[in-house]
Amino acid sequence: MKNNTRLSGYRRLCNALTLRIALFAVISSCVISSCDNFTEVGLPASQLTAAAVFEDKATANAAMTDIYSKIRDNGLLTGSLFGLSNQLGFYSDELELYGGETNFYNNALLPSGSEVSELWNSSYNQIYAANAVFEGVENSVSLPVAERDQLKGEALFVRALLHFYLLNAFGDIPYIRTTNYEHNRVVERMTENEVYVLLKADLEQAIFLLPENYISEERVRPNKWTAEALLARVNLYMQLWDEASNAASAVLNQSELYFWEADLDKVFLKESTVTLWQLMPKILGDNSQEAETFSFISGPPPMSALSNSLMDSFTADDQRKTHWTTPVTDGTAVWYHASKYKAIGNTGSAMEYSILFRLAEQYLIRAEARAHQGDLIGAKEDLNKIRHTAGLPDTEATTGAALLDAIILERRLEFFTELGHRFFDLKRTGRLDAVLSPLKAGWNSTDLNFPIPESELLLNPNLSPQNAGY
Repeated sequence: MKNNTRLSGYRRLCNALTLRIALFAVISSCVISSCDNFTEVGLPASQLTAAAVFEDKATANAAMTDIYSKIRDNGLLTGSLFGLSNQLGFYSDELELYGGETNFYNNALLPSGSEVSELWNSSYNQIYAANAVFEGVENSVSLPVAERDQLKGEALFVRALLHFYLLNAFGDIPYIRTTNYEHNRVVERMTENEVYVLLKADLEQAIFLLPENYISEERVRPNKWTAEALLARVNLYMQLWDEASNAASAVLNQSELYFWEADLDKVFLKESTVTLWQLMPKILGDNSQEAETFSFISGPPPMSALSNSLMDSFTADDQRKTHWTTPVTDGTAVWYHASKYKAIGNTGSAMEYSILFRLAEQYLIRAEARAHQGDLIGAKEDLNKIRHTAGLPDTEATTGAALLDAIILERRLEFFTELGHRFFDLKRTGRLDAVLSPLKAGWNSTDLNFPIPESELLLNPNLSPQNAGY
């Protein structure tokens, strides 16, 4: 009983894959996805065990898709007000706050605050669930090999993805690879390099296990190239330019799967040919949460609007300003909101899902990697691919340094309000202080990392010390 009082965050689910929880996860997933093969397990519901879940294709897949539901609804990657797309928009220079409260906007995050503890806890709970799927499938004796490989690859990809965002948000973190409570309750934080080593190993194994083609028409389950796309991003963040370029090229070379979309109004549709992976809404006919998070119809904005700093970065002929932002006026002032996602609420037949990976990022990853390698011609070709779609001429950058600046600017204009790309770009390139200090009162260099939740440090002293500045 004494140990039970020490459960926290990523450890709270360490004994959760019991009969009742396994049943709940599988049943809820089947309801959401209209699963009709639940009874094929061959056991009455009252006798269904955690092990039995992973002996059947339908219930094993339901356990995996339940994780995607959790990612969609809570934590770092949700498109709601509480996810990184919104919160890091406030924390960087993308959004202005007009109503409501968020300590991200005032860069006033507290170790005792619920904002960071919710991101930490939900992420490690999702990681635990991925580990449970991996271990369950690994121990399965009747699941077909192809199905087992697919699910193991997905679980590894999700584990790597969530650790990637935790690392870049919190700094040094523990990398959790087991559901073993005794191990997890005393874990220590690892350095950035140590985390990346484990993360890359997971991704490389996921790439080996996952199929090249999607197992669903709507690209809501990751394939090999989704994992390759994340590996390209990881290599970019690690400044492994050759590896980043090669991984991005591996994705871009899949011309039978991915086709460039020149119409900006079609990029975020659920059928988009440039989507690598997206999350399906919870209810049939619903659309992305992002549309509701960022849209408003009258001024002043009830919650947020795109910052003047961002809007001033668009040139007059940039079609992304026309197609991906919407002006709202009260007759005197004008505000803009992100309108990449345009379908709000239930439209009978869903038009847009929440996109987590899309092809444009791979062009800009390769452009940046090539620029660092001295391949300015190749870098310009990739950069201009994005610029031309936005209605812009070729870049005027002629030196390596100028080209890198142009790429970072292009990433700002291409990925605004998407999963914190802007904040992470400023952080990884050492530009945070120069950009945010003039814009945000009280900005400190130590604000580059979120605080580790105080409750976690109290429950597991091995997570100490607290991040600097908190």
